[in-house]
Amino acid sequence: MTLLEELSWRGLLQQQTHDTLSDVLEKGPMTLYCGFDPTADSLHVGSLVPIIGLMHFQRAGHKPIVLVGGGTGLIGDPSFKAAERSLLTKEQVDENATGIRAQLDRFLDFEGKNAAIMRNNIDWLGSLSFIDFLRDVGKHFSVNVMLGKESVRQRLEDRDHGISFTEFTYSLLQAYDFMQLNGEYGCQLQIGGSDQWGNIVAGMDLTRRVNSAETYGLTLPLVTKSDGTKFGKSESGNIWLDPTRTSPYKFYQFWLNQSDADAAKYLKYFTFLTQEMIAEYETQIVEEPHKRAAQRRLAEELTGMVHGEAALENAIKASQAMFGGDLQGLDEATLGDVFSEVPSSTLDKGILAGDRLLLEVLVDTGIFTSKGEGRRLIKNGGLYLNSQRVEDEAATLSRDSLLTEGLAVVRKGKKNYHLLRFQ
Repeated sequence: MTLLEELSWRGLLQQQTHDTLSDVLEKGPMTLYCGFDPTADSLHVGSLVPIIGLMHFQRAGHKPIVLVGGGTGLIGDPSFKAAERSLLTKEQVDENATGIRAQLDRFLDFEGKNAAIMRNNIDWLGSLSFIDFLRDVGKHFSVNVMLGKESVRQRLEDRDHGISFTEFTYSLLQAYDFMQLNGEYGCQLQIGGSDQWGNIVAGMDLTRRVNSAETYGLTLPLVTKSDGTKFGKSESGNIWLDPTRTSPYKFYQFWLNQSDADAAKYLKYFTFLTQEMIAEYETQIVEEPHKRAAQRRLAEELTGMVHGEAALENAIKASQAMFGGDLQGLDEATLGDVFSEVPSSTLDKGILAGDRLLLEVLVDTGIFTSKGEGRRLIKNGGLYLNSQRVEDEAATLSRDSLLTEGLAVVRKGKKNYHLLRFQ
C-alpha cells in the first residue's frame, strides 16, 4: 500500500494538487512542511491531524519540516474565520512559539536519516522590509484572484466585519514560507488542513515563479463530529495538548467519551493501528457497544502518544476510581479532576487531631442526615473511605484518613461520592 493509499483509507486525504503526487512520493524521499501558528501557548486536539500527517510521511521515509509561525502569528490567518483575530504582542507570540516547539518535539524524530527539522518563520519574515516585500513578492499576486478566494469572499460579504488589509495579505506571507523552505531545503510539498488549500496553492505559484521549482500540495480533513457539535471541545473548553491546561486524566476521558458513531473514524485518523485491527473494533462497536472497546483503545493510544506511558497508567487508574477502584497513589491534582463534579465539603484540618468520630463529621457535612443512617450503612457494608470499607461505627477521623495532603473521598454504596477537602 502506498503512502497516499494509506492516508486515503484512513480518511486523511482531502485534496491533492497533482494526480501524480503518489508516484513522485514513491520514487524517493521528499521534503515537506506543515505550519502551526502560535495563537496560544499550546496546541489542541484539532492540531493532531496535521501532526499525525507529518508522522505518516516520516514513517514512510520522507523528511518533515515543522514550521512554527512566529511571524505569521503576528498577523493571524483569516481563513474561514467569521471575524478578525485579536492581534497578539510579539512577546505573546514568542512565548506561544516556545511552548508549541516543545510539544511538537514529542511526535517526530529529530535525529536519524530523515530527521525532522523545526524552524520559525520569524527568522526570515522578521527581517523583510515592506518595500522589498511589495517589489519581490506582491508583484506576483493578482488582487482579482485573491478576492475570488472563498475565505476572503465570505468576509467581504459580511459588512459588519469585513477583512483588514493585514489579514488580506496573510496568504502572501505563507506563500513566502513555501518559497523560502523550497530554496533552503528543497521542500516540495506543503500539507495542512482543508482550510489551507488557497494558501498552499498561492505558495506553490510563488515558488514556481521565483524559484522555477515544481511543488505539490495536500490537504487533510478538518475533524467533525457526527452530531454536528464542534470537535475538540468539552464543557470546560478546548482540549489542549499541554498537561497543565488539560490534565492527562481529562484528556483520557475526552477520548473515552466519544460516540460510537465517531470512535472508528477517530481510530483511523489519530492512531497507527492497522486496517484489520480497526475493522475488529468496528465489529465490536456494532455487536458489543456496551464494552466501549474502541473508545478505550482510542483513549489509550492518544493519551500514551501525547502524555507518555506513565501518565496513561495514572489516567487509567484514575478512571477506574469512579467505579470503586483503588485510589491510593493518585496525586491531589488528579483526584481533584476525578471528583470535580461530585459534591464536596471543605473542613478545617484541626479536626484531624481531635479524634472526631467519622460519623459525626459526615453528619456535620450533610452526607448523612443522622448517625443512625450512617450506622445502618456501615452495618450493610456500604460506606467507604478512600475506597476502603468502613466496618467500625466508632472509626475516627485523623491524618491517616487522608489520601493526600488535603483530600479524602467518601463513598456511599456503589456510586455516591463526596469529596472532603481539608484546609
